[in-house]
Amino acid sequence: MIDRTRPRLPGVVRDVWAVGEAYEAYVGRWSRRVAGVFVPRLRVPAGRRWLDVGCGTGALTGAVLATADPARVCGVDPSAGFLASARAAVADPRAAFVRADARELPVAGGSVDVVVSGLALNFVPDPARAAAEIRRVLAPGGTAAAYVWDYAGGMAMMRLFWDAAAAVDPAAAAYDEGPRFPVCTRPGLAALWQGAGLRDVRVEPVEIPTVFRDFADFWTPFLGGQGAAPAYLASLPAGHRAAIEARLRDRLPAGPIALSARAWSVRGTAVWQA
Repeated sequence: MIDRTRPRLPGVVRDVWAVGEAYEAYVGRWSRRVAGVFVPRLRVPAGRRWLDVGCGTGALTGAVLATADPARVCGVDPSAGFLASARAAVADPRAAFVRADARELPVAGGSVDVVVSGLALNFVPDPARAAAEIRRVLAPGGTAAAYVWDYAGGMAMMRLFWDAAAAVDPAAAAYDEGPRFPVCTRPGLAALWQGAGLRDVRVEPVEIPTVFRDFADFWTPFLGGQGAAPAYLASLPAGHRAAIEARLRDRLPAGPIALSARAWSVRGTAVWQA
């Protein structure tokens, strides 16, 4: 499962990923841009069978359909709300969406040519088990590829938020995705894929611009409750929320606000295992 709602830390704050519209405003719009770079880089021939693990609202599935000409692509995710958004957004007979656990993929071994995952593996309670499942379902010579945000320093909108939050509430540091998700690093991703038995593992950055029309375009998605930072923000007293907003207003221009976002992408190849 990509357990985006489980408690990860002592206390009441939970990462929440369930409402597609709020997710799109927060990071979905940027995920689509990363997916548009990520899929063509894989150079997968047309007519292949794809699986999208942690498909969310369908950003990566849509990019596969638009740029890779697959025979079929199945998106799996544990969130019924996200799957509903994906089905509404992706109207293509080659696509199917299934509610499933990333640690127990509903796919026969060796039956998929390409497995991809976008912004999801760090939310799996046991990423190594999910990587092993990805390896299991791949046909010999198949490609496994994924991307995650560089939470530690490459995702500027989140870095700005957590720095402001920590200045107001020192306890915020415990919820910061950078320290929480060591898999979201170049060495972390390489080790995950290598540990699953994948070969020719390569990790590289995907960088995109994230331009906000004005401060409201930047700040309002943090109020939607979807994700680690918005869930943490919703748990605070109104005065703390206002103080974080004020610190960010002081640091950022009125608009437009031009920031950047970096994701780490990893790919590897499945070899035959007797």
